[in-house]
Amino acid sequence: MQTYHLSQRGRAFAEDTDISLARASGKYRVTNRSHKDKDAREKVIEGTLDLPADVYNGMALTVAKNLSKGARETVHIVAFTPEPRIIELDVAPSGEHKMLVGQLTKTATRYTFHPSLGGWLKLFATLFGRLPADDHVWIATEDVPAFVRFEGPLDPTGPVWRIELTSPRWPD
Repeated sequence: MQTYHLSQRGRAFAEDTDISLARASGKYRVTNRSHKDKDAREKVIEGTLDLPADVYNGMALTVAKNLSKGARETVHIVAFTPEPRIIELDVAPSGEHKMLVGQLTKTATRYTFHPSLGGWLKLFATLFGRLPADDHVWIATEDVPAFVRFEGPLDPTGPVWRIELTSPRWPD
């Protein structure tokens, strides 16, 4: 990752958020505005982080697409909660599923993206009911790897979403 920028706006999110992070300097900026209070002021958090070499914000799908069959990888991401935290993300295959592309049966590998919080952070997240959910991503693994489905929250406090292509079809 060289730079990272994320904007989340609209009723699907608890608040409007804009996040930017630069690899070279480690500088970040987070702006939030609540939807609950129409007169709420924008909150800004700025600072600098020492980033490990393997920060993959915005590129976790690319990591999964480039894994060898059966391989797993642990990388780092910066989680903005809203304060930034560097956490490990375990990307591991968790099953294969058949799908139909036209009349052809193909295979997709499901990957689980599991954030590892560490001892104290995991304890406090559990106590306050803020333990992040795993994300699940399906990658078509034949020929050229391709994204086909996602299940998980789009932000730490949001609902679980399912995003999938209109084709392939998933047999029951």
